Amino acid sequence: MYSRPVILLAAAAVVALSGCGSTTDTADTTDTATTTRSTAAAEARPPAAAATTAAGLSITDPWVKTAEKGMTAAFGTLVNNTDAEVTIVSGASPLSPKIELHEVVDSDGKMIMRPKEGGFVIPARGTHELRPGGDHIMLMGVAEVVKPGAHIPFTLTVKGGQPLEFTAVGKDFAGGKEDYQPGMGHE
Repeated sequence: MYSRPVILLAAAAVVALSGCGSTTDTADTTDTATTTRSTAAAEARPPAAAATTAAGLSITDPWVKTAEKGMTAAFGTLVNNTDAEVTIVSGASPLSPKIELHEVVDSDGKMIMRPKEGGFVIPARGTHELRPGGDHIMLMGVAEVVKPGAHIPFTLTVKGGQPLEFTAVGKDFAGGKEDYQPGMGHE
């Protein structure tokens, strides 16, 4: 009645369609499919771009300088994909009871850190770099060791907008010998 190729084609279609799953699949099959999708999505993400976009605002390559305790700082590049400037006014992290937005400025020939008045302003369709020796997120009263590879959650408060949540990675950095400890030019 039907030729062998038609029967094989129909059988292949049934097998392919049954692989798509249905609401009557077992929990094990659903969990495996969900895990596979989650793993594939995680592998598709670029490393160190662990940010949730908040109404067009994101951060790329967020990291935290490793530290034993006391003070440390977080860095990355804030990216504004909107047509209006965005201002970050504060930050929070479970790693630190007190966080300030800081800048490094020249004061009588000496480089000092101080709170950045007005916060970090990211221009429309622009970026704002947070870097050692420049603007940064200062974490004070850190009681835990920040090791290389640690994952530190942050929330930045956006003036008049949704908060930006992201995870920064602990990173060793000698750089310009920044020492985020009391008495190091921090006002």
